[in-house]
Amino acid sequence: MAMLIPCIDLQGGEAVQLVHGKRRALAVRDVMGLLEKFQSYPWLHVIDLDAAMGTGSNDALVRALCSRARTQYGIKVRVGGGIRTASRAVELVRSGASQVIVGTAAFKGHKVNDRFFRGLLERLRPNQIVIAVDVAKGRIVVRGWTESLNLCPDQVMNRLKPFCAAFLCTDVDREGTLRGARLAWFQKLRRAVGHPIIAAGGIRARGDVVALEKRGMDAAVGMAVYTGRLR
Repeated sequence: MAMLIPCIDLQGGEAVQLVHGKRRALAVRDVMGLLEKFQSYPWLHVIDLDAAMGTGSNDALVRALCSRARTQYGIKVRVGGGIRTASRAVELVRSGASQVIVGTAAFKGHKVNDRFFRGLLERLRPNQIVIAVDVAKGRIVVRGWTESLNLCPDQVMNRLKPFCAAFLCTDVDREGTLRGARLAWFQKLRRAVGHPIIAAGGIRARGDVVALEKRGMDAAVGMAVYTGRLR
């Protein structure tokens, strides 16, 4: 059964929601308090946007969220943002992350970064890894969505699947807009690879989540949860 996964995106010590990964639409200062709000969900995404963009780090807060989510609420956490080395991925797992989300490091020179994954799989199992496939204008984007690669998601996902348990696929063109999920686009990805897919971007209502579930996908949701459209 598919599920809804709330997201905590961290920037400057706050939980924020950005439109297209750029304009801040809202911010929550009591980040730890969000764990109580999300305690009924089995999974949570924690993304360090500052680390992803190379502008800073929220490492202490990430570690605290992982620890408390696991020990106090029994929530499993996926952590992403700025995971560029195997050592960093291992550190986060030791801090309580059930899975790490790898994005930028998955690619090098517009190709799959096989060397990185060989090193990563010496220290983690594939079921501890999720690969972020973030797409803007049809191309994969990396480094906090600031750099576009000459790659389309359906070209590389089958190459990447031996390295991970699932893909987190974000429609950056609709991220934070509440315009609704582009179901046809997600369906195209579903046909491209048999691996589990977590859909993100534009999700605004229960109907989106149900439609994605019918396609066998989980839904990672930010703006719709924070604005109360989805409870």
